[in-house]
Amino acid sequence: MTSPATHAISVNPATGETLSALPWATADEVNQAIAQADKGYRLWKNATLAGRADALRQVGAALRQRAEEMALMISREVGKPIAQARGEVTKSANLCDWYAEHGPAMLATEPTQVENHKAVIEYRPLGPILAIMPWNFPLWQVMRGAVPILLAGNSYLLKHAPNVMGSAQLIGKIFREAGIPDGVFGWVNATNDGVSQAINDPRIAAVTVTGSVRAGKAIGAQAGAALKKCVLELGGSDPFIVLNDADLDEAVKAAVIGRYQNTGQVCAAAKRFIVEAGVAKAFSEKFVAAAAALKMGNPEDEQNYLGPMARFDLRDELHNQVTATLDEGATLLLGGEKVEGKGNYYPATVLGNVTPQMTAFRQEMFGPVAAITVARDADHALALANDSEFGLSATVYTADEQLAQRFAAGLECGGVFINGYSASDARVAFGGVKKSGFGRELSHFGLHEFCNIQTVWKDRR
Repeated sequence: MTSPATHAISVNPATGETLSALPWATADEVNQAIAQADKGYRLWKNATLAGRADALRQVGAALRQRAEEMALMISREVGKPIAQARGEVTKSANLCDWYAEHGPAMLATEPTQVENHKAVIEYRPLGPILAIMPWNFPLWQVMRGAVPILLAGNSYLLKHAPNVMGSAQLIGKIFREAGIPDGVFGWVNATNDGVSQAINDPRIAAVTVTGSVRAGKAIGAQAGAALKKCVLELGGSDPFIVLNDADLDEAVKAAVIGRYQNTGQVCAAAKRFIVEAGVAKAFSEKFVAAAAALKMGNPEDEQNYLGPMARFDLRDELHNQVTATLDEGATLLLGGEKVEGKGNYYPATVLGNVTPQMTAFRQEMFGPVAAITVARDADHALALANDSEFGLSATVYTADEQLAQRFAAGLECGGVFINGYSASDARVAFGGVKKSGFGRELSHFGLHEFCNIQTVWKDRR
């Protein structure tokens, strides 16, 4: 009989059906996975940069060949609406192409004149990188780290979330079909003890984590104790600021997508809607109407924008946060009740009159719940936006370009989006500050995170 104590269990959140149950890796199996990653690294680091880039193009092609299969796997394991799942696959394949085309130039030798001597900067690989990844974007989160890590000549060992083992297995299969050698990309179904074993193994060079603050603290502490670099991409409670001069119709369109895509289960989603007093009533009415119009149901039905939440325990946690916020004095403007039945559904929910002392303002709401807070003026809006332990990204809607730039300079976060909702893109860096983590993914910053940036002096006499 299978149980979470002995197996990683994947459940379809739309039906409650168990999709798979995979035994946790033993200590010996973790050791074997690390040995394979070390062997893969020693082979891969000697491949030419052009050869590695071409191999990543093949990964992108293999993803496109299995696009529908991958999208259905994502949809069934985490409840992601199928159109959004297909978009995740396309975005991941495009990432492969972008790094294959532009990455080699970012890794090129950089000559430097040092007085009358010559020196160069070389970008060398570090070794096997352990990646602990979440379930909400089971393909994209893996690919946005793995692609630059592999291009740099490292190997990549994935420990995926236990509820997306089907996705982990399919991703591994796609890499093999693309011709990536064994051990260069691998995965292991490790427990927390297995993760600790890997972090403390001298063959693992560094660690990258996307997950909760709690997970980041635990893994970051272990990596630090082992003197290993880590990149942490953690939680977020992103502010979406609407000022008096904003185009409200455009702001509402972006707000609905920014809050409810992936059923609100996005670290960089808009969560706290901070609206200047002059437009607060109009924005709230338009936003509630737009959120109420979103269709919720079977994620494999093209018409539905909201699917079930990925895990039943997370729905209970979210509902408890909603209830606590209402008990603290907030107003329920939409939703707020778990949907009866076998699926793990929670409706689009909007909370009004939320103040900085309330649960929905202070904690990350990882699901389809929006919290609206009224600001007295622009300065108050900026102060409210920064009144958070998180600092991943932020949005500001205003027609005043100078004011927007002042907000960008004043916001304590890793990404600012002016008149648009937050997103990630291969061409620009992604990451946060404060308890949202440290380090960067994507662009040349993400590529260089897991390089030995080596200085080589020439003819220094």
